[in-house]
Amino acid sequence: MNTEILGVIAMFVITLVIGIFLGKYIANVYGYKKTFLDPVFEPVEKLIYKISGINPVRQMTWKQNMYAMLTINLIWFIIGFLILLNQSWLPLNPDGNPDMSPDLAFNTAISFLVNCNLQHYSGETGVSYLSQLYLMFLQFVTAATGMAAMAVLFKAFKDKTTTELGNFYDFFTKSVVRILVPVSILVALILSANGSPMTFEGKDHITTLEGQKVDVSRGPVAAFVAIKHLGTNGGGFFGANSAHPLENPNYVTNMTEMVTQMIIPFALVFALGFYLKKRKLSWVIFTVMTIGFLALAVPNVVNETNGNPLITQMGADSSLGAMEGKEIRFGSTSSGYWSIATTVISTGSVNAMHDSTMPLSGMNELLAMMINCFYGGCGVGILNYFIFIILAVFISGLMVGRTPEFMGKKIEAKEMKIAMVVALFHPFLILVGTALTAYLPEFGAKTLNNPGFHGFSEMLYEFTSSSANNGSGFEGLGDNTPWWNISTGIVLLLSRFIPIIGPIAIAGLLAQKKFIPESSGTLKTDTATFGFMTLAVILLIAALSFFPALTLGPIAEQIQYFSK
Repeated sequence: MNTEILGVIAMFVITLVIGIFLGKYIANVYGYKKTFLDPVFEPVEKLIYKISGINPVRQMTWKQNMYAMLTINLIWFIIGFLILLNQSWLPLNPDGNPDMSPDLAFNTAISFLVNCNLQHYSGETGVSYLSQLYLMFLQFVTAATGMAAMAVLFKAFKDKTTTELGNFYDFFTKSVVRILVPVSILVALILSANGSPMTFEGKDHITTLEGQKVDVSRGPVAAFVAIKHLGTNGGGFFGANSAHPLENPNYVTNMTEMVTQMIIPFALVFALGFYLKKRKLSWVIFTVMTIGFLALAVPNVVNETNGNPLITQMGADSSLGAMEGKEIRFGSTSSGYWSIATTVISTGSVNAMHDSTMPLSGMNELLAMMINCFYGGCGVGILNYFIFIILAVFISGLMVGRTPEFMGKKIEAKEMKIAMVVALFHPFLILVGTALTAYLPEFGAKTLNNPGFHGFSEMLYEFTSSSANNGSGFEGLGDNTPWWNISTGIVLLLSRFIPIIGPIAIAGLLAQKKFIPESSGTLKTDTATFGFMTLAVILLIAALSFFPALTLGPIAEQIQYFSK
């Protein structure tokens, strides 16, 4: 057990070290500073700009940047939707996988478009290799979309007063070419060297030790898994995600995938400090995020390593922890750590079944997605946290009698209205969606394999995962129905683009305002005190909104569980 804990600590430390150096590199990329890889990537970027007709030096306003983002995402959705509807007769389908139904194709295309990969289908049998390749392409572009939006936010605070906030297409291209592709190639090589398939051949036919003939699915697994983790996309090539022995063969690949899914969220926090030359601010933000992460991760590790007391009472050996739904090659400690990392970061990939974790562990997994700003996904984690900074600045200003200011810009009514809409929209989508489903038994209760408190948790988890663009699930839920596909698809769309447009709108409005030099009356936002204030606002607004629902689900289940 001590070895497992050391492994978890090593994962976090390695991620932190890589994140700092990668953050500096990302800041240089978005800041148009020279990097040692310029001779390799500049020709590629010039070719892309020439073919596409993009003028990378053209400056855009925040509205033009958002219009560009929405337009290109609409095109990618239409292409993906059509491929999934017609995959049976399209090329690269050696296993003869059928077309998706319209409602499932709608959900799947949206899910991959919004950095979620909810996957109401089984990966290896639900889609063809062509569909997998297009979905893999979407995993690059959706991560780059969030990163490009974040770069626009950075640009808004770099100049004292401006309406020119960079070029979305340029930030997007740089994110793909200079960051996502090279790191993905490196990760894919590690996975492939350790046993993950990388082939376009159909199912392999093997004979088991018992003499039974079994068809084993394979495909371009290593490449798919590399970008799904690096881009915090979630889901998996296989239905079992990273619990599958071909997607995550051993502890080396497990550590690689764990570090990979965390490095960009870590790096972007430090990139903010390097880009704006406010490294102290980035460390305050990172510290707040880490406190929140550890407050969720440590209890989960403890819960899962202590084992299930009810099973122990039956005479079973629980020295390895609560191993139901877990892989022995990873252990309960690593799985407990992964369960929070993947929900905090919005990756949504699993190496153990969340449906089988202890009730309070499930609650922490839900809370990680409900709060949705401790590290977060590629780019959008910073955007979500920015909303809480604005709220914390405003509340702090009222408390101490100072004008609410952030980075030399006065925060006024318009910015506050946008911030409140964005902050409250997330719980609105989750709670209303869950309430409607629970109220309509033909859509909700009849799709559950587990009635009672856990069944409610399954419904709550599905809408939480959708609204957080996470993609993990309590898989006792029969979610491939028109209701679940359409309702979660709508939630996925709204929860992706409103939390991006809102912060960018605030940043754009602030960028236009007159810069106010720092004075004795300025509220400092790079101090431990302000960091604590931001954490308090996050807990009050993001966490407490959900406790009534959590009481009906995992908390009630925990009480029922141990009252037997």
